[in-house]
Amino acid sequence: MDRLDAMRVFVMVADLRGFAAAARALRMSPPAVTRAVVALERRIGARLLERTTRSVRLTEAGERFHADCKRLLAELEEAEASAGGAHAEPRGLLCVTAPTMFGRLHVTPVLMDFLALHPKLTARTFFVDRIVHLVDEGYDVAVRIARLPDSSLTAIPVGQVRVVVVASPAYLAAHGEPVHPRDLDGLPAIGFSQLGGAPAPWEFGLPGGDKYAAQPQIPLVVNLPDVSVAAAVAGRGVVRVMSYQVAEHVRAGRLRVLLRDYEPPARPVHLVYPAGRHAPAKVRAFVDYAAQRLRAELAQLDP
Repeated sequence: MDRLDAMRVFVMVADLRGFAAAARALRMSPPAVTRAVVALERRIGARLLERTTRSVRLTEAGERFHADCKRLLAELEEAEASAGGAHAEPRGLLCVTAPTMFGRLHVTPVLMDFLALHPKLTARTFFVDRIVHLVDEGYDVAVRIARLPDSSLTAIPVGQVRVVVVASPAYLAAHGEPVHPRDLDGLPAIGFSQLGGAPAPWEFGLPGGDKYAAQPQIPLVVNLPDVSVAAAVAGRGVVRVMSYQVAEHVRAGRLRVLLRDYEPPARPVHLVYPAGRHAPAKVRAFVDYAAQRLRAELAQLDP
């Protein structure tokens, strides 16, 4: 077995977390799969996989090599497609990452419709509330909701979202509607912390450039934005979230946006992908399609 075939076998074992599963997917015998990985480890001089009777996982060296293999194999596939005259046709595996709730609400429907248009394409998503390093972690396209630093990535703007404070009509009837950030002091609120620690302070801009740090009473801190939204809809407190996370509830009247005049600047939303070489057809096609869809959706989402 040549080196490229061995790399394909290794990637399949790592992706499926098992030799037997990889053998079935590749229509090879399990011993042949094992021999290919062992030979690759000997050639490299490093252990790539930790095996137990129940699981297979990547070593630290294996994680780096896995990302490199996926990138190299994707480039080879693209080169072969280009040489064969099929460069304009999206094919292969497309890996997309996005913030958890944005991915569930907005990226998934776009991706499903895109796959329906391109039957030679498959996709994998990774929705997580952290920055994913596209090249090192083997992803093709990411949604970023932030002001982006300078980098080698190509960034396509698709809209913007706001940081908003919301509460249910029932909650406001019981506690009154805040008209200034100081009115939040002592009010029951739901805090958010991605890592489960102390929630970020609720800081607001005031006329003249001053800032005010509100101090609501926070009996509950959650690490998932949809949990905080559900708590707000249930009337359990004021919450501070991204506008796209509550747009549906605001339109339906289940939540009301508060303190609009004190909101921080809106955050831009971008589709980003690695630059430097001509992007594969699958990436160009998805970015073009997703940008058009997301621009239209975000333009209608401002609550």
